[in-house]
Amino acid sequence: MKIKFTIVAAFTLLMGSGAAAQSISNELVEQLRTNYRETPAERAIRNAIGNNEIKKLAVNQENNKPVDDHFSVEVKTKGITDQNSSGRCWLFTGLNVLRAKAISDFDLGSFQFSQSYVFFYDQLEKSNLFLQAIIDTRKLSMDDRKVDWLFSNPLSDGGTFAGVADLVTKYGLVPASVMPESHSANNTSRMAALIKEKLREQAIELRSAAEKGANEKALIAKKEQMLGVIYKMLVINLGMPPKEFTWAQYNSKGELVSNDTYTPLSFAKKFANNPILTDFVMLMNDPAREYYKVYEIEYDRHTYDGHNWLYINLPIEDIKPIAIASLKDSTAMYFSCDVAKQLDSERGLLDLNNYDYASLMGTTFNMDKRQRVLSHQSGSSHAMTLDAVDIDKNGKPTKWRVENSWGASSGHNGYLIMTDEWFNEYMFRLVVEKKYVSEKILNILKQKPTLLPAWDPMFAPEM
Repeated sequence: MKIKFTIVAAFTLLMGSGAAAQSISNELVEQLRTNYRETPAERAIRNAIGNNEIKKLAVNQENNKPVDDHFSVEVKTKGITDQNSSGRCWLFTGLNVLRAKAISDFDLGSFQFSQSYVFFYDQLEKSNLFLQAIIDTRKLSMDDRKVDWLFSNPLSDGGTFAGVADLVTKYGLVPASVMPESHSANNTSRMAALIKEKLREQAIELRSAAEKGANEKALIAKKEQMLGVIYKMLVINLGMPPKEFTWAQYNSKGELVSNDTYTPLSFAKKFANNPILTDFVMLMNDPAREYYKVYEIEYDRHTYDGHNWLYINLPIEDIKPIAIASLKDSTAMYFSCDVAKQLDSERGLLDLNNYDYASLMGTTFNMDKRQRVLSHQSGSSHAMTLDAVDIDKNGKPTKWRVENSWGASSGHNGYLIMTDEWFNEYMFRLVVEKKYVSEKILNILKQKPTLLPAWDPMFAPEM
């Protein structure tokens, strides 16, 4: 009791006499209780919430009608993909963009590129990126913000389209049948936890060696040995990526077209020789930052020698015509958004009026997009393939559609449909071929990018 009293007394002295006014006092609690007057309606809501899911009670019945799935402009694809319990939406989306083009160009039937093949090298490259960053920052203290961020984020299964472009360019592609999904590919959490633990252990070892005088050359040699362990762990979980394979190509009628032998690079050159891999621009709508500027995010890349996420920040009104032009030319796009906001997953509808939480809670939720970004209430969380738009007689978009990677039974037959109003509020990123972008906007790329820190909340990897 004496020890407890001493601690409390010391804390009181440390906080000073002003702390009482800044804390919640017993008197304030009693005042809050006294001022709260529960109405019969609020009591009914409290009783309902006690036994029901809040989201179900907040359904806006006036907006709960069948989804209109007609689109005046759409890119045809074949087969919905499923990332299962993994954060690989960026990879599925990027490969779905390439897949749609390959199906169209080569008259393929149901076809997929192997996500597992690219993911293998993604995890290997990210491991190297982390370990090399540890070497590069070896002279900084452990409590330095950058070093702390690195140890907090040694590896992720999330990512961006820039990673898709760098990985496919470097390692190529294979069909899904050549390197199919394993259990660990579909359920990445346990594999990721073990690899992250090993990477942190290796990072401590590298810093310790540096403190003992090892030079950069010796540290890099040590890192390369460490990557051998990571490679082994990846093979155990994902399988051995092929160096060469034979693949039977069938057309949409089921007729055999060829039975050729490829390397992953030669296969990618034939079936994914798409300008979007090399001639693309990333657009962003972030009202929290200045428009018509170029931004780059440090360490927001998948390979050490790759490209950080670099984008032009534009008003939403400038992005829509670009997206429409791409869709009219039968070219789907990598698209990311804050997918959980006002998502009716059963109907596959993203609509600002799906749920009326304000009425249910007896308050208002009035932040605009800029305020939501600044306060960490909203940000880009999930990537999908933008493949359709519905345009009215005045040429204005009324709704959009994305091909998702949550399986054919999710949403609206595997797709999500969003109203144009929802698009305005929760769309963030779009990757598009430069040929659909005006020269005026492309000239913005001549600016020196503003470098943003890796821990910027808007740039967590898309899952």
